[in-house]
Amino acid sequence: MQIYQDNIAVITGAAGGIGLALARQAARRNMKLVLTDLDTERLHHAAASLDLPPERLLLHAADVSREADVAALADASFARFGAVHLLCNNAGVGYSRLTTEHSTADWDWVLGVNLMSVVHGIRHFVPRMQRQSEPSHVVNTASAAGLVSSPGMAAYNVSKHGVVTLSETLYAELTEQASQVGVSVLCPAWVPTGINQSARHRQPRFGTEPELTPQSAAYAQRTAQAVQSGKLTPDDIAGITFAAIEHGQFYIVPHRKILQAVELRAQDMVLGRNPTPLTPPAASRPSKAAEASR
Repeated sequence: MQIYQDNIAVITGAAGGIGLALARQAARRNMKLVLTDLDTERLHHAAASLDLPPERLLLHAADVSREADVAALADASFARFGAVHLLCNNAGVGYSRLTTEHSTADWDWVLGVNLMSVVHGIRHFVPRMQRQSEPSHVVNTASAAGLVSSPGMAAYNVSKHGVVTLSETLYAELTEQASQVGVSVLCPAWVPTGINQSARHRQPRFGTEPELTPQSAAYAQRTAQAVQSGKLTPDDIAGITFAAIEHGQFYIVPHRKILQAVELRAQDMVLGRNPTPLTPPAASRPSKAAEASR
């Protein structure tokens, strides 16, 4: 997709991290922006940092885990600008603990934000983008956790694997339809953002986070350290993403070394081996996947 001046970009989870970095890239390309986030105060602060005139910007608070909120976001976007050329389904939360310690509310929260928000975005934006009869693009933010399965991250892994296969399915269907809507799936590894502090934005309907057991606390601590150890910044990820959009690239894997772990997983399947562990049993040092991402 060639990005033109005055094309319209919709970005979820835009108050910080990769979402705000995507907004900066879009603004540099003179796109008009629709930015949404659950945290309205941070969203307005982030928007102010872009220094865009009001006529080129729409801020719309939304809980993207709710379909009605995403439907309203789509209505507002098309009502304000008449079209959407780039949809970045980027909102996401992180969560780390033993699989057996995930509550039903934990699953509902993580899958609601990380996976169902993408489902809702596709449902309420893509049909309208197809009717525009002009090139447009969808970027779904998954993760390296959608390509490998590190312990201590069950709900997060499941949500991101879901985003990957959803994106692959959508790509295949739109290709068969000769659609002008392109698709990419973004799979970064560790990036220094606040994703390991997602619990502070956990909506009340998903309950409070239960107290961590020592083993779960060790996983959570290691995840937090790994996030902050990332060598690529959100702006690096956003720049790589926009270059991929312009080249029509589907898989966007900024941390190329993670592909070693992806290949190892595929070899396990092909050769009939049991999964090769990504961490030592004691979980006392970073996983191979984490090391490969640095």
